[in-house]
Amino acid sequence: MTTTTAGYGSWPSPVDAVLTAAHDGRPDYLGTVGDELWWTAPRPAEGGRRALVRRRADGTEDSVLPPPWNVRSRVVEYGGQPWAAVARPTGGPLVVFSHFPDQRLYAYEPDAAPGARPRPLTPVSATGDGLRWVDPVVRPELGEVWCVLEEFTGPEPTDVRRMLAAVPLDGTAAEDRAAVRELTDARHRFVTGPRVSPDGRRVAWIAWDHPRMPWDGTEVRIADVAPDGTFREARTVAGGPAESIPQVGWDAAGRLLLVSDRTGWWNLYRAEFGAGGELGETVALCPRAEEFGGPLWKIGLSWFTPLENGLIAVVHGKGTTSLGILDPDSGTLVDAAGPWTEWASTLAAHGTRVVGAAAGPHTSCELVELDTRTGRTRVVGAAHTDAVDPAYYPEPRLRTFTGPGGREIHAQVHPPRHPGFTGPADERPPYVIWAHGGPTGRAPLVLDLEIAYFTSRGIGVAEVNYGGSTGYGREYRERLREQWGVVDVEDCAAVAAALAAEGTADPARLAVRGGSAGGWTAAASLVATDVYACGTIIYPVLDLSAWATGETHDFESQYLHGLVGPLDQVPARYKERSPVEHVDRVTAPFLLLQGLDDVICPPAQAERLLARAAGRGVPHAYLAFEGEGHGFRRDDTIIRALEAELALYVRTFGIERTDVAPLEYRS
Repeated sequence: MTTTTAGYGSWPSPVDAVLTAAHDGRPDYLGTVGDELWWTAPRPAEGGRRALVRRRADGTEDSVLPPPWNVRSRVVEYGGQPWAAVARPTGGPLVVFSHFPDQRLYAYEPDAAPGARPRPLTPVSATGDGLRWVDPVVRPELGEVWCVLEEFTGPEPTDVRRMLAAVPLDGTAAEDRAAVRELTDARHRFVTGPRVSPDGRRVAWIAWDHPRMPWDGTEVRIADVAPDGTFREARTVAGGPAESIPQVGWDAAGRLLLVSDRTGWWNLYRAEFGAGGELGETVALCPRAEEFGGPLWKIGLSWFTPLENGLIAVVHGKGTTSLGILDPDSGTLVDAAGPWTEWASTLAAHGTRVVGAAAGPHTSCELVELDTRTGRTRVVGAAHTDAVDPAYYPEPRLRTFTGPGGREIHAQVHPPRHPGFTGPADERPPYVIWAHGGPTGRAPLVLDLEIAYFTSRGIGVAEVNYGGSTGYGREYRERLREQWGVVDVEDCAAVAAALAAEGTADPARLAVRGGSAGGWTAAASLVATDVYACGTIIYPVLDLSAWATGETHDFESQYLHGLVGPLDQVPARYKERSPVEHVDRVTAPFLLLQGLDDVICPPAQAERLLARAAGRGVPHAYLAFEGEGHGFRRDDTIIRALEAELALYVRTFGIERTDVAPLEYRS
């Protein structure tokens, strides 16, 4: 192919916004139902709903539920495992799921007579944002489904209680809340779903309380289960304020399995019960300076699953992740071969086979089955297909940069890449620094068409796993303790400066962008540094004091205790770091994108910033999207947001393009 020289950012590309939106999202929440594999799948073109999909034993795929059924929970707003199903000897499978619009639990028999519809199992709440359910376990022998219940008791976001509850499968609770059987009290602010031992005699779950977040400290609770399904003698057996346990389960012998970061790394442990029912010593099964778990942002995530042959499938790694098969007796760990560099925190086992959701630098997320008898892998669902010639995909480079005080900063650098274009020899490309959300999270090393949208046009992207990110041990993520708005801003700026100094990026054409906590970092970067020529701020936190006093949801309502410090002790710090308080320091143009239904980072914060930016002479644009919450899911929203972001860079960086509609700026 003949290569044409043209200015960076001006290259034509088949990776347009429509294509990118069509491939947004990934499969999630895997489970096996008899010989079938089930999962939820994104549907951007169907209003952003999550479909429940099944892969039958013959390899065919179809939807379990037609539109508009939306299998997604709102518990702690981020949701979690929204469905459970059992295979029955006759009548086909029975599935219980949470429907996003009303958050009721429904039961459905997809193989029943034509025309059958889901039937509600739970009522609509008369108070607040409703009764919500997540992480269900179907107990057909008891005629119940056990799950986490989140119940609002008043008008405020923090007027809420959570507990484990049993819902009758016969539908008697659909009109009567009193028919719901509460399995635990609400003494703990947060709980995960029940994990029942193989013999049914014990149940385990995870609990924690404010102001801790689950990556700070959690407890493992265990109760004995009576024949009638009631819990007795509930007790704490592991964990504490400074030990994060994000997953608990059982092996086939009834021994407790748990992931703990007691050594500074999330590792897998096992413990046996004594004759009197007491829990014995927990033993590390594969002690390594790697993560065998992660942050519990959603209820019901899984990084391990036991297999019937005694082996344990685990997701593990440092920075990137692998699917491994662990022999818990010898400690031997063998990884699956393949092109995948990121395995999601969802696993499903069937016999000696395990299925996970995996992606790589050149593959989108697909469902991969590993046969532990042969070691062979194969794609069994949501198979990746190249939407365009892979020559348009970026070639990411794992990099480690040096930050203030000599600290390491992990990042993934995606240089511009196009099979038919290159930039002028005397020109360096513009770069956008991406700050991930969380901030307790991580940018995965995977194919992302949003990144390809820019790199295939000649704009580089650098994803920064700044201090506070997960995947590198507790010490690395603790760097952000009381330093939010400092360490994250410094680390992103250090990567940007290093790329410019080494000649990779044009120092005059650097941008910063991020969503949620990344939106905070982008906004704080425009306030605190002069590194960037512009910024894209997406559903951000902007006002710390307001966010800490009722302007967010319950789950994160005390998150700032660890990220910034207790408000009553350091109120000046909240004001000093809030971008909304220092709009006068912003001199670079910016684009602000906001969902109007966002209850995590509400539009009030964005509107407050805009009001204070008015008349200051700094060009800025604001796009607000009806029907969108925290995270854009609809294809039309994704298209408009992506095209607007490109328009900002075209204008700011002086890029010559005729196919980009200009933004309407305020100043």
